[in-house]
Amino acid sequence: MTLDHWELALLVLAGFASGWINVIAGGGSLLTVPVMVFMGMPGPVANGTNRIAIIVQSLSAIASFRSKGLSDFRLSETLAAAASVGAYFGALVGVTLDGVWFNRTVAAVMIAVMVLMAVGEDKAKPKPGASPEAKNLVLGHALMVGAGFWGGFIQIGVGFLIMPILYRVMGLDLVRVNMHKVFIALMFTAVAFLVLAARVEIVWEAGAALAIGTGAGGWMGAHATIAKGEKFVKRALAAALAAMVVKLLFFP
Repeated sequence: MTLDHWELALLVLAGFASGWINVIAGGGSLLTVPVMVFMGMPGPVANGTNRIAIIVQSLSAIASFRSKGLSDFRLSETLAAAASVGAYFGALVGVTLDGVWFNRTVAAVMIAVMVLMAVGEDKAKPKPGASPEAKNLVLGHALMVGAGFWGGFIQIGVGFLIMPILYRVMGLDLVRVNMHKVFIALMFTAVAFLVLAARVEIVWEAGAALAIGTGAGGWMGAHATIAKGEKFVKRALAAALAAMVVKLLFFP
């Protein structure tokens, strides 16, 4: 699939918005996957191509945490291994979901996220003050298999599963939740990407454009500290999601 220059530029912009939103509000893949679908990519192709940007963004975040002396690779690796098992099987399911059913699945996820944003966002966010030491290790790893399955299947919204497992179940503090999350995301996304790349076309130039935008957006989002900016992003995300749901359901 060959993309025009304007399509590549749009993907850079979508990647930028995704990277910024992932840092400030979360849910960046809710923008990038539908944009690729709107460009005419089959669902599994967009699903696989999106993983390139996720991998780049995760590598950048891991490097950032490590530069600040924050790393616990032993726990990160075991959690990532559990998630990767689920991601392998989730990706196998993901490659079979195409056409109208892919659109309906993405739309359903978007609606669920919009509801969470509207009524339960603050309660769902981890809060500081938890422990640096993990508890409920067996349960946490078991649940991570399920989170990995969803991540391998479609990626969208997987952070809303991983963070409560790390915080609510395993009792980790906010910093370590995010530290482990990006490592887990890197590993299971790499596994899912290999499965998807072996079975569907990967549009490398689209993935590269997304990665460029995501890297820049993530960097700038990390430096955004104005409260009004966060409110604006959340409202803009909700409006964009609503428009995409209508497009996916009624104008496939």
